[in-house]
Order: sequence, then structure tokens, then C-alpha cells
Amino acid sequence: MSLRRLLPDNFTLALLATVVLASLLPCRGETARVFDLITDGAIALLFFLHGAKLPRQAIVQGVTHWRLHLTVFASTFVLFPLLGLALQPLGHALLTPQLYLGVLFVCALPSTVQSSIAFTSIAGGNVPAAVVSASVSNLIGIVLTPLLVGLLLASHGGGMSWHGVLDIVLQLLLPFVLGHVARRWIGTFVDRHKPLLRLTDQGTILLVVYTAFSAAVVQGLWHDTPVGALVSTLALSALLLALVMTIVTWAARRLGFSRRDEIAIVFCGSKKSMASGIPMAKILFAGQLGGLGALVLPLMIFHQLQLMVCAVVARRYAMRGDHADAEDRREAE
Repeated sequence: MSLRRLLPDNFTLALLATVVLASLLPCRGETARVFDLITDGAIALLFFLHGAKLPRQAIVQGVTHWRLHLTVFASTFVLFPLLGLALQPLGHALLTPQLYLGVLFVCALPSTVQSSIAFTSIAGGNVPAAVVSASVSNLIGIVLTPLLVGLLLASHGGGMSWHGVLDIVLQLLLPFVLGHVARRWIGTFVDRHKPLLRLTDQGTILLVVYTAFSAAVVQGLWHDTPVGALVSTLALSALLLALVMTIVTWAARRLGFSRRDEIAIVFCGSKKSMASGIPMAKILFAGQLGGLGALVLPLMIFHQLQLMVCAVVARRYAMRGDHADAEDRREAE
């Protein structure tokens, strides 16, 4: 594993630059309202394109390997929230209230798609199952994540606008469904222009991060967030990721999954989507933009951490697979 693979990618550097820009030159007043309108349109376009990208057969095939998908679902939407609640004493002791609520928000999010598939492929896992599992996780997450967020935050002193659940339907689910319906006409174009979707993904996230941190900086984010709390957020995120990956790996082996299926379960069941999470946060917490910057900080930290850790784990899986293949060849000879 080279050091280069552990360094932040260009998008992470762009995120950090956006946070710095918002800290130094936050948008205010009428400019902020214009940015909000642009961001809402970008979010709707993002989910429209995601709907157009998802093949119908990916949804249908989700039924055929139900044990694997159910295991990923349980990790994403049951294990993560339970661990988030279990870490409450540490969260309250080490983090600010907004940062801990941000950790709970991370626990309610769906899995990633692109990186889950990429790491499963690198490790030699069941790529078709990863495609279906990650895609279905995001589809279900559009509806389930707002409900989980409401339950988790309402019971721990946080709050979200329940009107935001309706906004999720209008701004995320409706464009997603329309995009999926339109796939028969634009699916080929979307498949041929995948960089367009990636650009929309990243551009939308950067817009939301800029507007969120601008509002948070105006409200005094950096004055109210100690450096120690940021370091503790990193440590708590690392602990959360380590617990999930350990438990999911153990469960996959206890349930008798093959090595290829185990890899898909580990990488799909241990990740959280920033592409879905930040737009959702923008809608769900629309009434408290002053706190949105702190709420999405844990997600940004967890996102980079999961990429670095999974890169190492994927390479180790691949090396063990190569060793096992070599042993099989020697025995065959």
C-alpha cells in the first residue's frame, strides 16, 4: 500500500478549500438566498440523474440474493444507529451537541454506491451483488433516512423539520422517480456521460457545503467549536467505523457467506454516502442553517476516513485472494 493512496483525493481537497472559502468569505443576505435556490435546483438535478442511471433490473435482481442484501441493510440502517446511540456517553463527553447530532445523522444515512463497488472490485468480491445492494440502499434511504433521523435526533435533544420529510419526497424522491421513468429515453446518454453525473454529484456537494458553512460561520461556528472537539470527532468516527467493519465481517462469516459475498457485505455495509447525505441535511435541517455546518462536519470526516481505511482493507483482501489462488494452483499441480 503506497502512501499516495492514503492522501486526500482532489475532491476532498476541493471540500477543504470550500470550507476555507466559506470561513473567509461567507455568503450573506440576498446572495445567500440566491445560492440556496441554485443549490435546491442542483439537488433536484442530481437525484433526477441518479434515477436515470439506475437500471430497472438492478432493483429486480435485489430479490435474488436477499440474504446478502438483508445483511447490508441491517448494517446500514440498524447496526449503525444502534452503535451511534451506544456511543452517546463518549459523544456527550467529547463533542459539542451539534457534532454528536452530526454523528447520529451519519449513522442514519444509506451506503455509498461508487466507492462500495470500486472497493469490492479491487478486493475480488461479488461486484454484481455490490451494485444491487448499494443502489437499493440509496433508493430505500431516500425514504428511511429522514424517518431514522427524526427518531434519533428527537430522542437526543436535537431537532429537524418534519416538514423536511415532505421536502425530501418533493426534492429527492420525485426527481429520482421521474429520472428513472425517463431512463428509457435518456439512459443511454447518462451511461455514456458518467463524468456528467460525477460532476453533478461533486458540484452539488460543494454548493451545499459552501452555503451551509457560510451560514454556520456567520452564526459563530468556529468560535463555538473547540479544536479538541474536532479531533474527538475524528476519533469517534474511527471507533464507529472499526466497530462496524469488525461486527459485519464476523457476522458474514458466521452466516456462512462465501469470501466474495463477505467482501461485498463489508464494503457496502460499512460506508455512508456523502452524495446523498449532504443534500438530505440541507433539506431536513433547513430551519437551522446556523447549525448545519457542524452537523455535516462528522459526515465529511467519516467520508474521508472510510475511503482511506477501505483502501487498505481492499488491498489486503486482494493479497489474501492472490495467495489463496496460488495455493490452489500448486495443489492442482
